[in-house]
Amino acid sequence: MIEEKKETPLYKNYKVILLILGLLISIAAIGPWYSADEGFYTRISYGLDIEGGSWIQLKLDGAVASVDANPENIVSKMLENEYPNGLVIVGSNFDSSGNGSVTFTTTDPVNETRLDYLFGNATVKQRGADTEVTITASKVSFITSYLSTAYGAEVIPYAIRGANGYEWEIRKATSMEELTTIMSAANGTILKDASGNPLYRDGTTKETMQTTIDVLNNKLGNGLGIKDLPIQAVGDEYILIDFAGVDLAEARKLVETPGKFEIRIQVDANETAHILYGDSVVSVNPVGQTQGGQWYVPFTLNEQGAMALQQAAIKAGATTDPNSHNLIMLLDDEVIYSAPLSSSAAAQLRTGPIYSWQATTSTYEEAKELQIHLRAGALPVNVEIIGSGQVDAALGSGFLKGAIITAFFAMIAVALLIFNKYRRPEIVIPMVGTSVAEVVMLLGFAALVGQELDLASIAGIIAVIGTGVDHLVIITEEVVHQGKTPSEKVYSARIGKAFMIIFGAAATTVVAMTPLVFLGFGALKGFAVVTIVGVLIGVLIARPAYSAILKYILTKKGLVDEDLSE
Repeated sequence: MIEEKKETPLYKNYKVILLILGLLISIAAIGPWYSADEGFYTRISYGLDIEGGSWIQLKLDGAVASVDANPENIVSKMLENEYPNGLVIVGSNFDSSGNGSVTFTTTDPVNETRLDYLFGNATVKQRGADTEVTITASKVSFITSYLSTAYGAEVIPYAIRGANGYEWEIRKATSMEELTTIMSAANGTILKDASGNPLYRDGTTKETMQTTIDVLNNKLGNGLGIKDLPIQAVGDEYILIDFAGVDLAEARKLVETPGKFEIRIQVDANETAHILYGDSVVSVNPVGQTQGGQWYVPFTLNEQGAMALQQAAIKAGATTDPNSHNLIMLLDDEVIYSAPLSSSAAAQLRTGPIYSWQATTSTYEEAKELQIHLRAGALPVNVEIIGSGQVDAALGSGFLKGAIITAFFAMIAVALLIFNKYRRPEIVIPMVGTSVAEVVMLLGFAALVGQELDLASIAGIIAVIGTGVDHLVIITEEVVHQGKTPSEKVYSARIGKAFMIIFGAAATTVVAMTPLVFLGFGALKGFAVVTIVGVLIGVLIARPAYSAILKYILTKKGLVDEDLSE
């Protein structure tokens, strides 16, 4: 006996359910929302060229170079003014990995605290009328200390990827000639590559560029209430920032004014005492990890800050009972870190100040966030505003209205053309509805991730509409080829063929746009992101739902023959 095969209701079809969920989430993300201050508003944010505002271009001061110098010569040069009667290098001892020590003697008084500040670890012994000093550090540390002192700025060593050596990032404006002079003073050199070219370049490392962007995002985001500003890196030296809806004077103020960073110590259960402000933090180094798996942020205090922290710890009792007296870090009066001193740090503070510190966290994300906060809006390198401007919103809003009107009439024109070809409202209505759904989901994505819509992004949306309609026509043409409707088996085969064409075209678009996401900036990146996301929403959600809806409607109208041979 042959039983009638029933069509699955649309509300039970997973493709349609996925489309409805996407629409509901997108509508919830877009709004409208209401607040007492703003009234009704949406979460869609528009770019500078639509909303108006200002833009600022920054140049990062810095250089990256590979250098070499003998630690003995570095010690002699750095301390020549510290000991007017001179010092005598006794010798040095370094292993194959570059770790070792330099020993010297002098008849002048020795300030051990000063040596610790310059080099990190000094041992002082009295040898009759002479004082013998042994400085223990790696060769990399000696070179770093020398460059930091010479430039009066942060200098960070980086192991060269895929090579046996280091390069130093100097976080201050310099030139190859100036660096050559500084290295020559310690009988050092700038290294050269195999072709004889100096290993020197202007700019910063990618890590420093990203840290700079993260600090700006944190500071400017807090100032404007925006989680992710459109801050774009341009090469290794430049950053471009768009401030939609912000005038130029306010934008300059936000960029140039650091936040207020403070370290306090817990005196008792209800009271804390001030120790230092952010100007005592002279450097914040990249996040590291201990052998035990804990993450930490290294930072260095100047002499005044180190002395203030030692005195505060002794006065509060943290050197004898560290677990009862947390060190508390605050940014703009909000606690960002709180932890007790380690037992070793407490013991060391009883005899002298500590210049180099490590703030330990349990995860890399926490450490990276703390690194950003420690800078308190002070960027890792000096920046120079080399360009800025004010943008009028009138022209951009006119383009926006024009784009919306263009998209609306384009949709109407497409609907009329489709109706004229097939003469079936049951085809035109789902097609137009699917295109509208794609746009809503794309706007919902932009609202969820904070993607600003500029004119290029609007152009991307229009391009997505055109691509989407093209794909829907391919599906429709396969289904109602030459005005005939196929059996269910043939229907499924033709839908499969249509989706092979669609997935191929979508893959080509995504591959073509992907380089613009990573290599482009500004308008190019926004256009690429919107296009890629729109295509993915279409091929993964909208097109499958359209094919299911179209089949259901045609079957209900008796336009698709049921295959009853099974």
